[in-house]
Amino acid sequence: MLGQIINTNAKWISERLAEIGVDVYYHVTVGDNKGRLRAAVEAAMQRADCILVTGGLGPTADDITRETVAELLGRELREDACVLASIQRRFTARGRVMTPNNRKQALLLEGAKVIENPNGTAPGQIIEHRGRSIVLLPGPPSELQPMFTRCIMPYLCERMGQRAVIVSRVVRICGPGESVVEEKVKDLLAGENPTVAPYASLGEVQLRVTAKAHDRAAASQLIEGTVHEICCRLGGDVYGFDNEDLVSLCSRLLTEKGLTLAIAESCTGGLLASRLTSIAGASSFFFGCVVAYDNSAKRDILGVPSSVLESFGAVSAECAVLMAQQARARLMTDIGIAITGISGPEGGTANKPVGTTFIALCAPEGTLVVKDRFLGERNQNREWAVVRALDTLRRYLTLQEIPGRLSNVWQ
Repeated sequence: MLGQIINTNAKWISERLAEIGVDVYYHVTVGDNKGRLRAAVEAAMQRADCILVTGGLGPTADDITRETVAELLGRELREDACVLASIQRRFTARGRVMTPNNRKQALLLEGAKVIENPNGTAPGQIIEHRGRSIVLLPGPPSELQPMFTRCIMPYLCERMGQRAVIVSRVVRICGPGESVVEEKVKDLLAGENPTVAPYASLGEVQLRVTAKAHDRAAASQLIEGTVHEICCRLGGDVYGFDNEDLVSLCSRLLTEKGLTLAIAESCTGGLLASRLTSIAGASSFFFGCVVAYDNSAKRDILGVPSSVLESFGAVSAECAVLMAQQARARLMTDIGIAITGISGPEGGTANKPVGTTFIALCAPEGTLVVKDRFLGERNQNREWAVVRALDTLRRYLTLQEIPGRLSNVWQ
């Protein structure tokens, strides 16, 4: 509850439930407090057919899920000899002595069905109570996920019936902001099946299109018409779908086209190169990066003339163009990209405020440069600059219009 732990289980479980057509209406996170936990489960029982509770099944004093649910349902907790023997065998196999507090993990609610946990000591439990199903699962994902896939999904399909399938597709957009995207698809956001939901992340917008139907093929067919309409309205701002992000897309396009890339970075300090080299097989297209942070590095390593740095400054279209051209020439690649800017929090002027950034791309057809200004804090501005550089590369590789391009600058 202090923000140190991210509830990845809720995301993963929701994705699995969508596969069998189970609607998820609430996610609730509650701390290790008996009163609040009881209130959360009690409220869930008033509004849902099935309640999934993760965590709090371990051996320590703050693991209170079993006790709290048992008290709420008015059921006894009883030690199960088979579960206790399984826990003891696990400790023995690891050459460890089982401490007394581990016995509490063998406590089962009266009438519960046991879910074996081959990867941990805490078993899961399924309790049916007054027409509701309450499922208790351990918190560690390495334990929860196989138990959920092996036991809980078949149980829910049998109990609730696989009446439908929920399928989603994500349309990924780079260029316009969330408000602009929303204006262009506002009428689609009001749909009921499929639904369209916008999500904004740093540097891009995603539209998740979701449909529910009797099978996957029918749901996918419902989705495709809406996805096509979104693509028609947003044109070249749509760069991909589902899990393919800008880095993966640019890497794939460079590989497919057999093109090579060199980079010169100033304010981003190698961040763009790091992103690209995180992709397996990057060596087939990425030759290297010069991190020319100081003006002396721009001059001595990249050969940017002192006259350019003095007349136009390191943060300028002229400097960015020369950095990209020199990176391409010195590393002998098809494409050169350069980033130079003022990330902040200091260093801005009236003419070049913090966030001002120039990105240049040099290719056989010539050199282009784009100007932007980012309005975040230092690291956000650096991240945005990387996204903008990748999007510029993507648009060049796919022959799309490049927003923010400056005309007649050292072409």
